[in-house]
Amino acid sequence: MTAVVDPPVERPAPGRSARRGGDRRSRAGRTMRGGVLAHTILVLAVLVSAFPFYWTIVAAGRSNAELAQVPPALLPGPNLMRNFEAVVEEADIGKALVNSLIVSGSVTLGTVLCSTLAGFAFAKLRFRGRGALLALTVGTMMIPPQLGVIPLFMLIAELQWVNQLQAVILPGLVSAFGVFFMRQYLAQSLPDELIEAARVDGASTARIFWSIVVPVARPGMAVLGLLTFMAAWNDFFWPVVALSSSEPTVQVALRRLGGGYVNDQSVIMAGTLLGTLPVLLVFGLLGRQIVGGIMQGAVKG
Repeated sequence: MTAVVDPPVERPAPGRSARRGGDRRSRAGRTMRGGVLAHTILVLAVLVSAFPFYWTIVAAGRSNAELAQVPPALLPGPNLMRNFEAVVEEADIGKALVNSLIVSGSVTLGTVLCSTLAGFAFAKLRFRGRGALLALTVGTMMIPPQLGVIPLFMLIAELQWVNQLQAVILPGLVSAFGVFFMRQYLAQSLPDELIEAARVDGASTARIFWSIVVPVARPGMAVLGLLTFMAAWNDFFWPVVALSSSEPTVQVALRRLGGGYVNDQSVIMAGTLLGTLPVLLVFGLLGRQIVGGIMQGAVKG
């Protein structure tokens, strides 16, 4: 009988694997730093992105004649408060700001809540016709909104909602984009095991949504809320159809500025600046949630 001897197995040196593990840990804990070229590109991108807003501030503080000079002034002027007063006189900007806050806030809250509920149902609940309903919802995004203006106006006229804020709020409470966005976010961020564990503990679907789904979906809800608020705040077409000059939103009120034979660009820029500040405030409030959602998606990816 011949004995079979296994070939010798080469083993790494005792210190080599330890050194490799230490190198991996040191590389993992090391912070990546960009070079001079990366910082230069970032600074240029920030300057290019911020220049339109800076120019709005400059133009809002100048007169129409100063804006026509060549080369134009690049520093803010002393007429900012005077132009703000002209905005208040020419357009009821105070009432327009309040109306826009009511409309945009209501549309944002309704869209975020309804989209999160529908997204959770499409992502984690099992029911008959789920795929067909999701396809039908996404398919509505391909229909131009201008096609529904006439029947929608006939509906609000029948309900006697013309020149009332609910005519602008109710049609925007749910969006197909919001449902699809939250469905994709929850499908990737919410583990099925977490829902199953809550089911085992006896939690109802409503309890699971408020106690588990909402905390997980908070970054996505913040992103959707910001996008919805900006879209509702900047919407002009439907408010100008459904509302009159007595109940304007900001975008409807801004079209009344700078009237005359020669448009007063400084007054228009002052009104634009007033209409932009609430959007910047909302971004400042939701910015941390948005960055947290982006970083969470990057880590999961």
